[in-house]
Amino acid sequence: MLELVVSEKQNMPATTGPGNLPQTVTPPGVPSTEVRAEENRMRDIMRIQQDLVRRRRRRTLLLVARLAFFVLLPSFLAGYYYYVIATPFYNATAAFVINQSNGASASALGGLFSGTQFATSQDAITVQNYLQSRDAMLRLDKDQGFKKVFSAPNIDPLQRLATPATNEAAYKIYTRNVNVGYDPTEGIIRLDVTSPDPNQSVIFAKALISYAEQQVDSMTKRMRDDQMKGAQQSYNDAEAKLEAANRAVVALQTKYKVMSSDVEVSLISSQIGALQTELTKDTLDLAAMKSTSNPVQARIDPLQQRVDEVNRQIAALRAQMTQNDGHGESLAEIQGQLLAAQADVQTRQLMLSTTLQALESARITANQQTRYLSVGVQPVAADDPSFPRAFEDTIVAFLIFAGLYLILSMTASILKEQVSS
Repeated sequence: MLELVVSEKQNMPATTGPGNLPQTVTPPGVPSTEVRAEENRMRDIMRIQQDLVRRRRRRTLLLVARLAFFVLLPSFLAGYYYYVIATPFYNATAAFVINQSNGASASALGGLFSGTQFATSQDAITVQNYLQSRDAMLRLDKDQGFKKVFSAPNIDPLQRLATPATNEAAYKIYTRNVNVGYDPTEGIIRLDVTSPDPNQSVIFAKALISYAEQQVDSMTKRMRDDQMKGAQQSYNDAEAKLEAANRAVVALQTKYKVMSSDVEVSLISSQIGALQTELTKDTLDLAAMKSTSNPVQARIDPLQQRVDEVNRQIAALRAQMTQNDGHGESLAEIQGQLLAAQADVQTRQLMLSTTLQALESARITANQQTRYLSVGVQPVAADDPSFPRAFEDTIVAFLIFAGLYLILSMTASILKEQVSS
């Protein structure tokens, strides 16, 4: 205890002056209320500033983390894919137009628009829709192995067609790599085909152009087939009717045992003429005998009988021409029937000749194309790939992710303010 007292005394300042008298000690001053309030306010301001700095720093770190996770990382992955993983695809471009022949316009309106793009706009739209259809895809797969090309193992997984490939999956790949555009102002159809091999793109493009040409030709095939069918039917009908008319003539000739009514009439007429000559001679002789002063009756009677017989024969021949025979038909009627049958034969022959000309004309028209396809730009194998454009595609991916992040962050902020209010 003594040590503690001594130490305390040593530590205490001297309070005595000369003569060991106590000195006056000034007590420390007590701070005023204003000074204390200012110090507290400054202390609170410093604490608030430090808290704001900490919050701002935390928000900045969170913003950088979100941007890195939602924008930079996806953009880096997209760039890595475009630069390292993506399989290069090559594009082949072709352009063609559908033309109409000069004789194809059947109406005045068709002639008005003949030679313009409006004359074949419907055909061009039909061809465009056909080339973008599943039918064209299936035909291209059957002829050129479309599924096999896009199922190759050297294609990256994002663009590769899974095996076994369904038609719907193959059609999605087809619509993504085959683009068909139509310009109605110029009437030009543009075809863009993309594949992993530049030569294969050219093969696909040429195959699709051939399909388009066949489609254009088939548009008028039904009309041409109908024309050909109608002409062929008319020709067959005229031929059958001519054959029936010939059979009718032969039946009449067989029935009446007459080859030609003109020959029969000529033969009977010549017989009548000969008998008429003989009758004239006998009549003159008979008149001469009767004109004598002493006619001999023995000579007159045989001559008179001869004249009468010749008259009967002439009358019989004339009756044969105009009166009915044992079949109930006269030669005049037989001749009329034969002439009508022969005239029918001639008419049928004329009609057959006309239908034959129509058939040949229809055959020529059917063999001609009223619409045809003209290729203006042939597909050529590309040297550089059209996909991917690594730098451009990476920039586009960055802008897309940044835009999505901005939209989502603004939406979240607006919702947060609405909930807090």
